[in-house]
Amino acid sequence: MAENEQQDRTEQPTPKRLEEARRHGDIPRSRDLSTAAVSMAGAVSILLVGGTTAGRLSDMMRGSFSLAPRYSLDEGYMLQALQQHSLQALLACAPIFGAIVLAAVLAPLMLGGWSFSVESFMPNFSRLSPGTGFKRMFSLQAAIELGKSLAKFGVVALVAILMLRHDTAQLLSLGTEPPMRAAVHAGKLCGQAFLALAASLLIIAAIDAPYQLWQYSRKMRMSREEIRREMKESEGSPEVKGRIRQAQQAMARRRMMQEVPKADVVVTNPTHYAVALRYDENRMRAPVIVAKGADEIAARIREIATENRVPLFEAPPLARVLYRSVDIGTEVPAALYVAVAQVLTYIFQLKAAKNGLAMMPDRPSVEVMETK
Repeated sequence: MAENEQQDRTEQPTPKRLEEARRHGDIPRSRDLSTAAVSMAGAVSILLVGGTTAGRLSDMMRGSFSLAPRYSLDEGYMLQALQQHSLQALLACAPIFGAIVLAAVLAPLMLGGWSFSVESFMPNFSRLSPGTGFKRMFSLQAAIELGKSLAKFGVVALVAILMLRHDTAQLLSLGTEPPMRAAVHAGKLCGQAFLALAASLLIIAAIDAPYQLWQYSRKMRMSREEIRREMKESEGSPEVKGRIRQAQQAMARRRMMQEVPKADVVVTNPTHYAVALRYDENRMRAPVIVAKGADEIAARIREIATENRVPLFEAPPLARVLYRSVDIGTEVPAALYVAVAQVLTYIFQLKAAKNGLAMMPDRPSVEVMETK
């Protein structure tokens, strides 16, 4: 069943899946890379400062065994000497410890980056199942890990044997050297041996790190059904999107209806279309469409216009062209300036005549060239 499921996962993981995996603490990691980095940092630091550290530790040991008779029965001095020599030992080893800690922190960042997940600390009771444990023990992954462990043991053992054979004479000669010189010499030999072992671990890490990246990429693959399901969850189901679209349209329609009372004229078809126009010569370059609609919406625009004493002007060709070619909130195009100007001039003159400021105007004959 697991093999069939893995075979179905042929697509590359989406950014969302990778982000969720990182949030759960599932990122590519190579223990061999971390081990090799820590070992190499320790080896290099020992090689560089091992002799000095060994000399300082030797001096500390010599000083700790030299005790004046007057301090032999002083309990307070013993505790003070222990604290002092412990601090000296830590300071002497601080460069080596610092390099190892720095390598331990930076090595994981080279492969999967930094990730802190609280879920990683939660107990996983499925690992307590004997059946699951036996399945892991006899799985292909367990066989691969066993082969890697045997290979690592063989490589490290081979390098260790070669180093011992190469440095046998120097190791035996340490007993004939003065203590200070022997300590420095021993530190140098330890650094060289450690460096050789760390180099062998780097070879293993160079093989393991790409393998871990490949295995992680393979594990993160998705099936087409998973991608479709993720897209559906991200974008929402068609039913939900439809309801959202309807709500947005209803809100836009309400905002549009609120602009109808502010219009100067509503051009009608007379029944199928209604387009509300507004023009302020001090603020607008050209008249603006503030509302438009067809059928039921057109009827509602005419109703609101009548309630708010906004004039209705019947001009079917102009109403159709404005409805089809001009969006709400945009200016009338230059091709319709003359026709719209005739309508607005008539409306303004009509208002002036009703107020007794002008003569009753003649209704204009608005002509518009319609295009399919």
